[in-house]
Amino acid sequence: LIENYNYKQIKIDDSISSIVLDRYIKALDPSKYYFLASDIKEFDKFRTSLDDDFKNGDLSVPFYIFNVYLKRYNERIDYSMAQIKAKYDFNQNDTYVYDREKMPWITSTTALDDIWKKRVKYELVNLKVTGADATKNIETLTKRYQGLKSQAAKFNNQDVFQILMDAFTEAIDPHTNYFNPRNAESFNQEMSRSIEGIGATLQLDNEVTKIVSIVPGGPAFKSKQINAGDRIIGVAQGENGEFEDIIGWRIDNAVSKIKGPKGTTVRLKIIPVGQDMSTKPVIITLVREKVILADQSAKKTVKTVNSDGKPYKIGIIDVPGFYADWEAARAGDKNYKSTTRDVRLLIDTLKNIDKVDAIVVDLRANGGGSLPEAIDLTGLFIDKGPVVQVKEYNREVSVNSDKDPGAAWSGPLGVMIDRLSASASEIFAGAIQDYGRGVIMGTQTYGKGTVQRVISLNEMIDSSILQKMMSAMAANKAKTNTTTVKENKNTGTVTIVKDGVPQLGQLNLTMGKFYRINGSSTQHKGVVPDFNFPSIYPLDKIGEDTEPSALPFDVIKPSNFQSVANLTDVKANLLKLHNERMAKSLDYKILEEDIIESKKRDGETSITLNEAKLKAERDALEAKSYERLNKLRASR
Repeated sequence: LIENYNYKQIKIDDSISSIVLDRYIKALDPSKYYFLASDIKEFDKFRTSLDDDFKNGDLSVPFYIFNVYLKRYNERIDYSMAQIKAKYDFNQNDTYVYDREKMPWITSTTALDDIWKKRVKYELVNLKVTGADATKNIETLTKRYQGLKSQAAKFNNQDVFQILMDAFTEAIDPHTNYFNPRNAESFNQEMSRSIEGIGATLQLDNEVTKIVSIVPGGPAFKSKQINAGDRIIGVAQGENGEFEDIIGWRIDNAVSKIKGPKGTTVRLKIIPVGQDMSTKPVIITLVREKVILADQSAKKTVKTVNSDGKPYKIGIIDVPGFYADWEAARAGDKNYKSTTRDVRLLIDTLKNIDKVDAIVVDLRANGGGSLPEAIDLTGLFIDKGPVVQVKEYNREVSVNSDKDPGAAWSGPLGVMIDRLSASASEIFAGAIQDYGRGVIMGTQTYGKGTVQRVISLNEMIDSSILQKMMSAMAANKAKTNTTTVKENKNTGTVTIVKDGVPQLGQLNLTMGKFYRINGSSTQHKGVVPDFNFPSIYPLDKIGEDTEPSALPFDVIKPSNFQSVANLTDVKANLLKLHNERMAKSLDYKILEEDIIESKKRDGETSITLNEAKLKAERDALEAKSYERLNKLRASR
């Protein structure tokens, strides 16, 4: 698939094998805290053989490397736990180097011990500076390291394979990605902005599954029996199913038991918030439903600004992603959820009820999503016409257009972008800029101008192979409409099974490149705003142009389109007014100072272990923060 259909059409050879090995090692130990130089030297003998191993289906080398990593990890945690109760002199002028990425690998266990002892000392002095007593600090740090060891013990073959495939696919290009079955499920839920389950966000807290928040309108919310902070210690399926104790489970395994198809029943054993774990649990029965993730959907706010003594109402539409529930659409649901449908309703409210004078579409931190949604959303602000061009892996170019005449909003329009705006966000912002339909404000975008196709690996595998896998597992005793985790007790390997069929995950394969209607690629370069704002994100560390395997920027023939307006004079006047306001803005000045300070801190790799010096640094930062806050209050 990758050799023949990736846009680069690159051959998997020894050079790719070398890159994969380096990426895999870096993914496991990015700060060089665990592996020794001798380990790295040993791994080097595999440098040019991984490509052949992959083609032969042999993953023994990557799993061997991971097992060495896990051994080193546990050695470091055990050593650190033994150092927590040691006596430390917090008046010494020593330092702890916390960022070792650019430093050489440690050559001896003794040297590694020294680094980890300093790490423990840093964590203790950090706790000490906050004011807690020594006994409490030892207890806190001991629990922290016990938690780290417990989480490492929960790693399985699916996790290791995911890390390996990330190293492999990102050696080809940054956006060809493999998703194991769990991650594939999460990816598709994010695209649809909906899940089927009880409507609660969960996390692991001291080996117990805790409810962090509850989605309004979901089964948990409507039951009025479940609250944030409650702990789930057991799960049973249906009215009469046997309870499974889930204490100590990985959070994804616990979630898989709690989630399920709408209309099915799940029973939970709950320890209510504030109650001791020895309290008799409450049993709550819920019927799962399809839950809309409203907090991850487009939403609006209205702000009033004054200009020349006249108030103007500005409608701000926050678009966190380009999503669409394609499964619901294919099933014939006329009310299926999508970005364009949500934004159309918001525009209608802003226009007819809020009576706004202008609209700003906020795409900051919007990493993209559905290409059709980017095209349809653009169509809400233009009459009709081309929106984006796509060059496929076979180098054929197609033009994707908005064919629906008429615009939902034809008034003044602004688009907010930042360095984290990517992909579909860049398509929308680029089209609005090319048409002269609105002004673009913010910082240069990410520059992710590649097209990925989602390929289910189950659909690519010969059905007879899947049948053999099913026959080898107990999962085929009864076909159920649920996702389960099957663990082989002999090998320790984990298989995700859905409806009795082993799940293989999915591949998001880069098969094309996006081009603006003016012919410029959004790849590598992104969208440059009309009005540039200071960036809180370091442009030299975040963005497509920082990725070694990224495709280059290039230009093709422009589409045939007619711009709405020439905004050159308008932009020049707005820029003049903007600069005049910012010259008088204390907020703007403080933001620029914060960015300078952040860049300075970003270059630091070590920190003092001297308690008095550390406290003085913290106190100075706190005093500076209070001083700024008082200045801002006085300026209001």
